[in-house]
Amino acid sequence: MDLFSEAIDKHKNWLPYEGTVNYYGRLLSLEKAGFYFKNLLENIEWRNDEAVIFGKKIITKRKVAWYGEKPFEYTYSNTTKRALPWTKELLELRALIEDETGETFNSCLLNLYHSGDEGMAWHSDGETDLKKDGAIGSLSFGAERKFAFKHKQTKEKVELVLEHGSLLVMKGVTQTHWLHRLPPTKLITRPRVNLTFRTIVE
Repeated sequence: MDLFSEAIDKHKNWLPYEGTVNYYGRLLSLEKAGFYFKNLLENIEWRNDEAVIFGKKIITKRKVAWYGEKPFEYTYSNTTKRALPWTKELLELRALIEDETGETFNSCLLNLYHSGDEGMAWHSDGETDLKKDGAIGSLSFGAERKFAFKHKQTKEKVELVLEHGSLLVMKGVTQTHWLHRLPPTKLITRPRVNLTFRTIVE
């Protein structure tokens, strides 16, 4: 158990079958989480995300950024991004979650949600650029938000709330069998930053 989420069992699998999701709770003190949250808001090169849906370009309110140890290209929603070099703070956070999980990561996709009005629709991270069945480490900062999973065949759902400074890890065949989303909500007015550490296959 870590210091900040003593009641949370990080070995618990939140999915009933066909995948593995572990929630570690808060890895950082409130002070340290606040430091990283402020730094990420101010120093990351945020851009509005773009998607091509049915041939039409959509610009999202949500902002994104893509960083890595090489200028990796990552394609999703029919658009391609080239990774920026790691910042000092992203390297520190990568080291933190690699130590905690025993996994390794070479890139990070960041999302900035300005309020609860902004969310993410059902999807799975199954792009061919990513290591198949590789772990994705998701660090959350700012507003607490509900996060949901839905099985692709049975439609069974699993939901949990991601705390400020917390880590969620998806691995194994999770992306093959489950969708996930960040539901929008009118109840939250504060921003949230989410870092998803990934492994790009060269």
